[in-house]
Amino acid sequence: MDEHWCYEIQAQEPNSNCKGPSEWPGDCQKTHQSPINIVTKEAKVNSNLKPFTFSGYDQKKKWEVKNDGHSVKMMLGNGSFITGGDLPAQYQAVQLHLHWSHDLNKGSEHSIDGKHFAMEMHIVHEKGTSRNTAEDSKDRNAVLAFMIEVGNEVNEAFQPLVEALPRISKPSSTNTTMSEVCLEDMLPKKEKLVHYFRYLGSLTTPTCDETVVWTVFEEPIKLHEKQFLEFSKQLYYDEEQKLVMKDNVRPLQELGDRQVFRSHAPGQLLALPLPTLLVPTLTCLLAGFLQ
Repeated sequence: MDEHWCYEIQAQEPNSNCKGPSEWPGDCQKTHQSPINIVTKEAKVNSNLKPFTFSGYDQKKKWEVKNDGHSVKMMLGNGSFITGGDLPAQYQAVQLHLHWSHDLNKGSEHSIDGKHFAMEMHIVHEKGTSRNTAEDSKDRNAVLAFMIEVGNEVNEAFQPLVEALPRISKPSSTNTTMSEVCLEDMLPKKEKLVHYFRYLGSLTTPTCDETVVWTVFEEPIKLHEKQFLEFSKQLYYDEEQKLVMKDNVRPLQELGDRQVFRSHAPGQLLALPLPTLLVPTLTCLLAGFLQ
């Protein structure tokens, strides 16, 4: 095995000389890294964290999928964008990838109140059209992170991706999804996407550039157990297909001096500001009192 970066599960293999997470290069040893554990009660409500606008997420296409030796990636080409959510600009979706384990509580990179999920999906976006315009910018990338848990129903939106996995078992193999995939259908329902956490961090793979505006959604996506298990059954880290791809998860990083924000207060369902709702109630009470 050539010397390159890898996950802990690979670094522990006999005769491995790849660099595990503690030796990753670039920015990986800096202090504003990802993923983190999100402590919900310490997240501050930020009223600027409004809903996102998703453009081109509704197009149905056969996407290119690849095993890059670290994960499965769906290349999103161009034509899918996000705005809103207090982002400083329009961001273009470039790729979607996943992190997973064989276990139901180990596969997500981020954790919420100490809880890890079966998988985590990242949709990676870049600001602007030219990659060089904001090379040192802290908000060059916007990554949307979705927790995935195992449920009882087949997730039809994910099925084309799941069916493509056996054709990209080996690293560096590329194929296309057999049937069309709609990004929008892969996400939780729109009304659930208003609840999310926000912080500034890094890419979770080398060189771990600290250029990411992270959005971690509260509402998990559900996959059937059979769909979930296909990832660690069909994909391999190595050409010889000896080491199945799983536990492609970077260990949690320290939050340090950063603040995590949230879009809504816990359990906040009020569409109207509180004073608006209280006035009629107080009026009724006062009328009753004065009679």
